[in-house]
Amino acid sequence: MLRPCALRYSTKRFAYRNGAPWPFGRGAFFVGPSDLAKPRALAYLEHMKTLFTALLVASATLISAQSLPNVSVLKLDGSKTELSSLREEGKPMIVSFWATWCKPCINELNAMAEYYDDLHEETGVTLVAVSIDDSRTSPKVGPFVAGQGWDYTVVLDPNSDLRRAMGVNNVPHTFLLNGAGEVVWQANKYVPGEEEVLVAEVRKLK
Repeated sequence: MLRPCALRYSTKRFAYRNGAPWPFGRGAFFVGPSDLAKPRALAYLEHMKTLFTALLVASATLISAQSLPNVSVLKLDGSKTELSSLREEGKPMIVSFWATWCKPCINELNAMAEYYDDLHEETGVTLVAVSIDDSRTSPKVGPFVAGQGWDYTVVLDPNSDLRRAMGVNNVPHTFLLNGAGEVVWQANKYVPGEEEVLVAEVRKLK
């Protein structure tokens, strides 16, 4: 039995199905799937375009709304502290994830050490270097940091709780937070000169 997709009226006496005439009766002819495919396809594409745009807007909103998670970390003396407690109230904060085996991380932190004292005095910014070293290499962190002479705070994230909370997949990964604790800038790589970009971003928050 013929099951037409749609009927429409015309002066033609024959309906056509797959190119063959079909005597549907006076004043009507068959509209096949190909006749309806284009409008439906266009409607589908328009729908997908709208959905994709909405997803982009939602993603941008989530990124801009990311804030400092309330996660505990370990100080080098083994005591536990909340990361948020290391930030000066109302002042910007830099959170830099690194590891003793990551040369770009060390290069970045050494580069920032040259700016840190003056930048802290100028803006009140706090820099916290979060080591992601595991149980095999974490005992090296304390002696390593002592040898570098860094003036900023270094903490451990032994269970990767903070790393997961902030969506860090690789190091170096550096975040800049404003005085309200919201992420306003981040970078998941380091090339020489990148520290100057970070310093400029910090100064914007004064």
